Amino acid sequence: MATYYLNVPLTDEDVVQLKIGDLVYLSGPAFTCRSRLQRYIFDEKNKLPFSTEQRNLLIHVGPIIVRENDDWRLVSFTPTSSIRFEKWGAKSVKEWGLKAIVGKTTMGEETAQAMKEHKCVHLSPQSVSPNLWLDSIKIEDVYLFDELGTIEAAWHLQLDKFGPFVVDIDCEGNNYFEGIDTVVEENKKKAYKDLNIPADFKYTKLY
Repeated sequence: MATYYLNVPLTDEDVVQLKIGDLVYLSGPAFTCRSRLQRYIFDEKNKLPFSTEQRNLLIHVGPIIVRENDDWRLVSFTPTSSIRFEKWGAKSVKEWGLKAIVGKTTMGEETAQAMKEHKCVHLSPQSVSPNLWLDSIKIEDVYLFDELGTIEAAWHLQLDKFGPFVVDIDCEGNNYFEGIDTVVEENKKKAYKDLNIPADFKYTKLY
């Protein structure tokens, strides 16, 4: 496992060196995205109102941001589960030229394949804390605020050593969490055998 400090815009060379389990810190421009933004662009055929060429890092997050003295103040910032957006994952990678997506857990096979083809990685936080990264994030601007609302709008951020995040999908299509699932299943079978629990055991349903 290695640790990398990368600057956005990310290059192919930046991301192809990353392997599952590596730790990454990110500096530079990024933007936020949730389901309403992707539906607005990909399903409703609206145009993304900004370029992602120099901002090729997407963060799946609905930040809590308040207006204060004619400026924006970041209150809470916790990446949300990326698998919720699998429907648009591959399109996001291809059409927005992404080199990295930050979000909890992981994404599906279609997105992983697009990442493999277009040299992109998925990064997952080591922990879940709404205030862990506040000092690493500066609000630059916001797009589609009136159309989508504060949580779902596309916020432009400037990051400074934002992290650490674990590489859970690399450019070769390897998936960190799938590996964990395999180990868990093997350990469960061994535990069942040691404890004489039948393989078809089902957990008690309370309702």
